[in-house]
Amino acid sequence: MTAFGSCDRASIPGFSPPPPAPGSPTRVQIEDLLARVQVVADRPDNPGYERGCKSGEGCVFGPAWTDDYDGPGGHDGCGTRDNVLALSLTEVTFRDGTRNCVVTSGVLADPYSGESVAFVKADAGKIQIDHVYPLSAAWDMGANAWTPDKRVQFANDIDFNLLAVNGPDNQSKSDSTPAQWLPPNAAYRCFYAGKYLSVAAQYALPITQADQRALSSVAQNC
Repeated sequence: MTAFGSCDRASIPGFSPPPPAPGSPTRVQIEDLLARVQVVADRPDNPGYERGCKSGEGCVFGPAWTDDYDGPGGHDGCGTRDNVLALSLTEVTFRDGTRNCVVTSGVLADPYSGESVAFVKADAGKIQIDHVYPLSAAWDMGANAWTPDKRVQFANDIDFNLLAVNGPDNQSKSDSTPAQWLPPNAAYRCFYAGKYLSVAAQYALPITQADQRALSSVAQNC
């Protein structure tokens, strides 16, 4: 399978994929997760997805990076984006007077590229927060029937569904699922596969047959 936006060198005769990055799940762990999630033929197209929260917009997953939700990081006085940055970066500094809420700088060991990325708030887009299981995909796959509170919790779940990642890869991924996008650094695909399937299992969200094939292929090298 060729991942969108990258060259699948594994199809080249004699090419061996790099070993999985440290901390990646094993093949057995990914296959166990694959066995736990529901598989559907295709992603349905459920109408009504509106992420925006301006007047007249649906705001179906709540305001972006709200602190007003039940769950880890919720109601702690800090926005979700800053919570993820504080958890993900090293050498973190905070804006004075924010009770260690607003992250102003740090260094990210990027889980998609494997590179070290410096963060400064003046260039905030360099590091973005990815919904591993995209919100629009979740909406199509069943979140449209959830309560509003559950959708807000999902959109701000710092334990399962949120990752600080480099901006270009996050933009490339957009709302793609594994059949359409995998991390360009193959060493980090096992980590991504485990993360994606963990979200699906935690929230009883299905994956498509194409996603199952892509993730099963990744697992072979884990």
